[in-house]
Amino acid sequence: MNDITILRRLAQTIESRKLAETNSSYVAKLFHGGQDKILKKIAEESAETIMASKDGNTDQIIYETADLWFHCLILLAFHELSPDDVLKELERREGISGIQEKASRTSD
Repeated sequence: MNDITILRRLAQTIESRKLAETNSSYVAKLFHGGQDKILKKIAEESAETIMASKDGNTDQIIYETADLWFHCLILLAFHELSPDDVLKELERREGISGIQEKASRTSD
């Protein structure tokens, strides 16, 4: 069964590979490249997800979204955050209209 624990397991794997040798771990290579390298991958995966959607290819949409989510998990780990932090925010927003939620944000 697919459930939220996969995100937690992936986050644990990412955490365990942060300091690995770059020649043995893709995750370590991204961390070694720093935030810019991670953000570049997120931009790339976002564009690929958009193109899969525009093409209407459901298999590619799923594949590219999985890549995008994975790289977002790497970004969270870079900032010492976890999927649970995002899940808490989604839970906070549950039942609130998007218009209402956006209006409640304070501007800096």
